Amino acid sequence: MVVSAEHAAVNGRPRSQRAQQSYRDVADELRARIRSGSLRPGQRMPTQAQLADEFGVERSAVRQALRVLQSEHLLANVSKGSPATVAENTRPAFRGPGALPQPTMVALAPRIAAAFHRSDVEIDALCLTAVSLTLAMGEPLRQIHAGRMKPAKVRVRVLLPSNDIELAFPAPAEGEVGSGSGAVVGGRLQRTWLAQRNAQGQVLRHNLLALRGTHGIDVSVEFRALPFTPPVKLYLLNSNEALFAYYTLSRRGAQIDHERLDVYDAQGVRQMLFAFEQGAGLRDTTFVEQSHLWFNSLWNTISSDLTLGS
Repeated sequence: MVVSAEHAAVNGRPRSQRAQQSYRDVADELRARIRSGSLRPGQRMPTQAQLADEFGVERSAVRQALRVLQSEHLLANVSKGSPATVAENTRPAFRGPGALPQPTMVALAPRIAAAFHRSDVEIDALCLTAVSLTLAMGEPLRQIHAGRMKPAKVRVRVLLPSNDIELAFPAPAEGEVGSGSGAVVGGRLQRTWLAQRNAQGQVLRHNLLALRGTHGIDVSVEFRALPFTPPVKLYLLNSNEALFAYYTLSRRGAQIDHERLDVYDAQGVRQMLFAFEQGAGLRDTTFVEQSHLWFNSLWNTISSDLTLGS
C-alpha cells in the first residue's frame, strides 16, 4: 500500500475531520493494518512525513509509534533516513493490543528478567503460593551473580492467602473423602498448601535478601495475608506492566500424606497469562493503572501481617 500526502486517510475520512492523534493511536492503527494484511510482510511503509500528514501528528509521534511496532517485531529497518518495512515474521507480540496470552512460566520469567534491568526494581504479586514468582526470579538472580546486571534497589511485595481461612481451592473433588470425612480431607489439603506457601515464600525471601551481602543491593521483601482465596494471579512490574491470569480449576489427582486423592485445583505455572503495558494504548494503560490501585487497596486495608512458618 502506498499513501501519498495529497490523498485522504486510508480509512476514508478526510484529514481535516480527523482529531489530533497520539503516537499510541498511530501505533494502534498501523498495528491493525499489519495484523489484517493491509500491510504485508516485506512491504515498505509510507514515509514518516506521509504518516505524519495522514494522522495529523508531528514526526516525533510517528517515530515513537514506529519504535513501538519495532519492539513488537512488527517492523524492521526503522530509522530516520528511509521508510521502515513490515517484518517478514510478524509473530504475535507478547505485550500490547493483539498480544496473545502465554503460559505463566513462558511469559513471566523473561518479563521479570527485563524488569531487573532498571536501577530501581519494584515487583508486586498477588498469588496462591508464589511458586511461579520464585521460579521466575531464577533468571535475573543468575544474571546478577554473573555480573550482567546490578540494580541499586529491589522492592518486592507479595499478597498470599492467610492460613486462618478455609481455602476455596485446592478442595476435595466431589465424592472424594479419602480416609475420612470431607472436612478431614480438606484439612489435609490445607496443611499441604500451607507448607508449600511457606516454603516458596521462604526461598523467595532468602534468595533476594542474599543480594544485600553478595552484591550490596538494597533489597526489601514483604509478605501480607489476604482473608480470601484469590481467583486470579497478578504481577505488577515497575509500575509499567501488569501480567494477569485466571486460576482455572480442574479435577486432578494429588498425593496427600502418601495417599492419592482427587482434588479441584489450579496448576498455577500453566495458567494463561495476559500482558498489559503502560503506554501501549488506552486499554493497556488503564488496566495497569487500575491493577496498581486494586493491589494497593488490598495491601493497605484488609490484608494482615504474614509470618511464614518454618
